[in-house]
Amino acid sequence: MTTFKKIGISFVLLSSMLVSCTKNFTSLNTDPDNPSTVTPGVILSQLQYRVVTTSINAARNFTHDLMQVSAPRTSTDGLGVHRYYVTADNGSGFWTSMYGYMNDIDDIYNISDKLKENNYKAIALIYKCWAYSMLTDVFGDIPYSEAVSATTGVLTPKFDAQKDIYTQILQDLSTANGLFDPTKALTYGGDQLYPSNALSGTSNPGIVQWKKFCNSLRLRLLLRLLKRDAELNVSSQITAILADPVNNPVFTSTADDAIFKFTGIYPYYNPYYNARTLDWRQGDYYTTFFMDTLNINNDPRRTIWATTVQVNGAPAYTGISSGYLPTVSYIVDANSSYSDPLKTLPQLGVMMTYAEEEFIKAELALKGYNTGHTPRTHYENGIAASMTQWGMSLPNGFLTQPNVLYNENASQDTQLQQIMLQKYYALYFVDYQSWFEKRRTGYPILPRGAGIPATNPFPSRIPYPTYLQTLNPDNLAAAVKAIGGSDNSSVKVWWDQ
Repeated sequence: MTTFKKIGISFVLLSSMLVSCTKNFTSLNTDPDNPSTVTPGVILSQLQYRVVTTSINAARNFTHDLMQVSAPRTSTDGLGVHRYYVTADNGSGFWTSMYGYMNDIDDIYNISDKLKENNYKAIALIYKCWAYSMLTDVFGDIPYSEAVSATTGVLTPKFDAQKDIYTQILQDLSTANGLFDPTKALTYGGDQLYPSNALSGTSNPGIVQWKKFCNSLRLRLLLRLLKRDAELNVSSQITAILADPVNNPVFTSTADDAIFKFTGIYPYYNPYYNARTLDWRQGDYYTTFFMDTLNINNDPRRTIWATTVQVNGAPAYTGISSGYLPTVSYIVDANSSYSDPLKTLPQLGVMMTYAEEEFIKAELALKGYNTGHTPRTHYENGIAASMTQWGMSLPNGFLTQPNVLYNENASQDTQLQQIMLQKYYALYFVDYQSWFEKRRTGYPILPRGAGIPATNPFPSRIPYPTYLQTLNPDNLAAAVKAIGGSDNSSVKVWWDQ
C-alpha cells in the first residue's frame, strides 16, 4: 500500500481514492495473518524483488537491442532501438516504475529513522542512489529534490541538474557507508539480497556485504564522472576509497555480488519463468557481434546464455546482423536466442558484481590509480569472476587465447578497449550499464548495421515520457531548455559533455 501513496508525477489520482475510503475501514478489515504495522522489513523484501525485476527488464528490452546483444527476428518498419531509433516510449515504463519505488525507499528511510534503525536507513540510501543514478543517466536532468513530495503539496516537482543529483548521490553513499553497523542484525528482517537478518556469532556478514556494495557503487559512479573531475573532486574520492579498504570495503569475491536470487517461491519468481516461447526466444536472436567473440574464445557462458541450432549436422551458436535493412527477415528458430534455463535461473537478478568491480579497477589501474594490482590482474580476475557468477569454471588456457590475452605492451587506448570488451560481457543483464559505459568510453566498437539511417546517431539518452507534457508541463519545458532545447536521444547528459 505504500508504493503509490505519495508521488505527484503519475499517481495523483490515488489520493482522491484514499480520501473516499470509510473512516472505520481499517478496523473492520484487519487481516490477522498480516502485520498490523508497517516495518522496514515488510517493505524491503517486496521492494527488492520489484526494483530488480524492473532493472533486468530494462536490460532485456532496451540495452540488449541497442548494444547488439540481441536483435528482433523481424523488423520491417525501418524503426527500432537496434536502428538507433529511440523515442519516449522506450523509457516511460522505467520512469514510472522507478519513481513509484521511490515512495517505498522513502518510507523505509523515514520509518527506520524513527525506530533508530541505521542499517535499514543505509540500505534505503543505497537503493535510492542506485535507482536515481540509473534514472539520471538514462534521461539527464530529472525530478530529484522534490520528486517524492506530494504529501507536502508538491505535485509538479522541478527537474534537478544532473551535477546536483550526482553530488547528492555521492554524499548519500558516503553517509550510508558510515551508518552501517555490522554488530547488529536487521531487527525486522526482510533482506533477501544479503544474509543480514541475523547475526553470525557477534557479527553480521550481510551488513559487511552491504558496505561493500555501497563502496563498489561509489566507484562505478565516480569512474563515470572522471570527465568532471575538477567539479566534484572525483579523483580524490576514488583515491580515498582505494586507500582505505577497512573503512571503505568493496567487493572482493563473487560471494559479495549484489544479485537478488529469485527463490521460486510465490511471489518471488524469476519474472520470465512463465514467458511464452514466442515472447522469450522466437522473436529475438543474438547478434553476430555478441556471438562471434564467444565462439572464437569457446566461451563456456554460451551454454547458459544461448540456444544452439544445427549447422552441417552439428550444434552451433549463431547470430544475426543488428540494424539490418527493413527488407531482411530471419526464419524462426534458425539462430541462437535466449536459453530456456535463463527463465528460471535464480541469479538473473543482477545489480552489481565483483566481475564489474574488477574491470573498474583494471581501468583505474590503467589510469594510474593504486588499486593494489596491475590492469592485467584485475582484467583476468574480472573474466574469471564472470564465469563463476554464471556457474562456470574458467577453462584451462582461456586467458592465453589470442583474443583474450591481455596486451600490457599495447597503447593505453588499446588496453582500455580490451578491458571494455570483456566488461561488456560481464554486464550481461545489468540494466543499462553497458550502454552507459559505451557512451563514456566509446567501447566496445559496434558495427553499424546497413539499415541504420545515416541521420540516426548512437543515442546518448532517452527522451522524457510524453505524459509529462500534461502532468508537469512547465517544469518539463524548463528541463528541456536546460539540456539544450531539444528533447531527443542525441543530447548528451552532463557527465558525457
